[in-house]
Amino acid sequence: MSDEKVIRLNVNRKDFEEIYFKGNQGSLFFSPTTKSKTIITIIVALIFFITFCLKGNLSQESFGVLYFISFVFLLCAVYLSVAINKVSRWKKEVNRYLKSLEKAGIYEIRFNSETFNVNLNDQHELSTWKEFTTADINEDYISLEGKYNYMFPQKSMTKQDYNILIQAVKKNIK
Repeated sequence: MSDEKVIRLNVNRKDFEEIYFKGNQGSLFFSPTTKSKTIITIIVALIFFITFCLKGNLSQESFGVLYFISFVFLLCAVYLSVAINKVSRWKKEVNRYLKSLEKAGIYEIRFNSETFNVNLNDQHELSTWKEFTTADINEDYISLEGKYNYMFPQKSMTKQDYNILIQAVKKNIK
């Protein structure tokens, strides 16, 4: 595999969106990052609301419970807002990247046994295979993580090119 292989990718925003936003990944309240925080915040809010409605039945000494529950609710709301902010920033970054892909005239991968080069509108990102730490290969996409992170949908290339890329990744990333 010493000779250079070139794979041209056909950019279709939908192909990339299907992968990036799979499984409510882009949902602010129910993404994998925020779902548990949202549920816990709702439960604590209900407990706080019920306790607040029943505050007339609480003795003077039991009012600390109401303050404690309100503190826990505030804490949950802060953690939820931090998680939502994180998802929102990630979503904006992905959308910015997808817009740059839509404008792409050239999107190709060039690789040989030593190097891996991605060309997006004549902006080259050159890496050696050793710089990649992990690779994820499945039937929908190939992702590479290292100096640069990449995700290549299977739908954006021919079946033959996809298989060539799979073999190259398996051979060069351990």
